[in-house]
Amino acid sequence: MSGRNKEELEGVSLLGEAGTQYKFDYTPEALETFVNKHRENDYFVKFNCPEFTSLCPKTGQPDFATIYISYVPEELMVESKSLKIYLFSFRNHGDFHEDCINIIMKDLIKLMEPKYIEVWGKFTPRGGISIDPYANYGKKGTKWEGVAEKRLFYHDMYPEKIDNR
Repeated sequence: MSGRNKEELEGVSLLGEAGTQYKFDYTPEALETFVNKHRENDYFVKFNCPEFTSLCPKTGQPDFATIYISYVPEELMVESKSLKIYLFSFRNHGDFHEDCINIIMKDLIKLMEPKYIEVWGKFTPRGGISIDPYANYGKKGTKWEGVAEKRLFYHDMYPEKIDNR
């Protein structure tokens, strides 16, 4: 199989642009997609975003997290540079940790309509407590709906070893 042609890259405008503009307000329209050339395969795509920042809606203080996004694509996939710009747009967005994770997941579902997706935020502690919200979704009426239910039921069943936060 050869590389991608110009038609397949038509919706990807941010990748390769040297003068990228970062928005400081929540910007879901920054997200871009490209076609999944391997629709016959079920496979995971995972993004680790260790520099996520949002604002506490009450105090305005910054909250820092690593965001993990894993999904099984169907027809469309999210372009990574657009995802980076989108996640950066939360920098001045005031919402609770749980809200940020669910917003990210819902925006990506709306964008790509994946078979399955999960978003997990590992926020650094403030006031002596860390918050690690997890949300997932499996496409209704498919095997992935059952996978989502099982993953949620058994998510984080074992305490993690905390050694760096």
